[in-house]
Amino acid sequence: MNFEYFIAKRISSGTLHNLSKPVVRISFVSIALGLALMIISVAVVIGFKNSVSEKVMGFASHLQLVLFDNNQALQGKPVSVTNELINQLLSNKKIKHVQFTAQKAGVIKTDDQIQGIILKGVDSKYDNSLLVSNLVSGNYPEIYDSVKTDEVIISDRIANRLNLKVGSHLRMWFIDEGETSVRGRKFTISGIYNTGMEEIDNMYVIGDLRHLQKLNNWNANEVGSIEIILKDINEINNTSTELYNTIPYDIAVVTVYDEYPQIFNWLNLLDMNVVVILTLMILVATITMVSTLLILIIERTSMVGLLKALGAKNSSVRSIFLYKASGIIVTGMVWGNIIGLLFYLVQLRFRLISLSPDSYYVDYVPVELYLSHFLLLNIGTFIISLLVLIIPSYYITRIVPAKALRYE
Repeated sequence: MNFEYFIAKRISSGTLHNLSKPVVRISFVSIALGLALMIISVAVVIGFKNSVSEKVMGFASHLQLVLFDNNQALQGKPVSVTNELINQLLSNKKIKHVQFTAQKAGVIKTDDQIQGIILKGVDSKYDNSLLVSNLVSGNYPEIYDSVKTDEVIISDRIANRLNLKVGSHLRMWFIDEGETSVRGRKFTISGIYNTGMEEIDNMYVIGDLRHLQKLNNWNANEVGSIEIILKDINEINNTSTELYNTIPYDIAVVTVYDEYPQIFNWLNLLDMNVVVILTLMILVATITMVSTLLILIIERTSMVGLLKALGAKNSSVRSIFLYKASGIIVTGMVWGNIIGLLFYLVQLRFRLISLSPDSYYVDYVPVELYLSHFLLLNIGTFIISLLVLIIPSYYITRIVPAKALRYE
């Protein structure tokens, strides 16, 4: 029989003094709320970062190969697509998919409105999962390898500004540097999308890549960029360096982090917020537990004196109160897990808390929690709380049995 654990259970099952009851309850609540808030904070930040990152990467891809050019204009010189280059990319085990795109700035003009846009041309192999999942009406254009299509999709922001809808015809105008005349193209709107990201919805119209090749006087094997989708987003920087050292010297590698630095820098700041929240919650919980343990020891001073008079060592008496404190911590953590997981499941299923997509890129609070993070939060909270309690438990060594037995 474990002597210390037996005594600790007797303390737990016995009637606590008037001062101990509210203090222990406060400890329960402090640990429960602290752990619940930590679980909620981690789930929200992970979900938020993943949701926004998936949207940006779904539109811009993970990596882009563009012609190395000092000209910082939107429309640069074309990249020549060769079989040697494509075979080299597809032989890389980290690469999941390769697609071709191009961009060109233009203007949409209606009878009473004018809107600057960017026409993004895509090929038949373009990964359109983001755009298809965010269509609010109509369909994604049917883009084939052999036949050029005049169908495009526009964002609902552009559609509302220009009073356009699915099936409407629109004319885009383009002008190149050094030219005096504009070139126009007529398109038909096949669908309207809404990604919730202002950087995309305010500017981009998606159409057939061959229109841009003709507007730019490019050959069929010339594209604005080669977009690369990786199997693992954690390999973006490593793969970028690897490709830079192996592809032709006149081609540059641009990561999605380079293309949208403001978004990813903002997302990285969220990690600091989580660290602050975790630190504050653990600090509050440990301070409360230290106070609780000291009060329990003081109220049980006579018991401590009796145990020491009967021959119990200081380490054994300390273990009794650490067992008692562990029970309080575990009980609080159980309720904290229940509260945190309940919020996670309700928000994941019903999306009760909404957000403004203009400010946060999503219209609800996304949550995502990994088992490893959940276990680390629980194990870390328990270990830190228990380690902090070792110091105040040494107060027992100052209790003298002769004085303690007279303690009321």
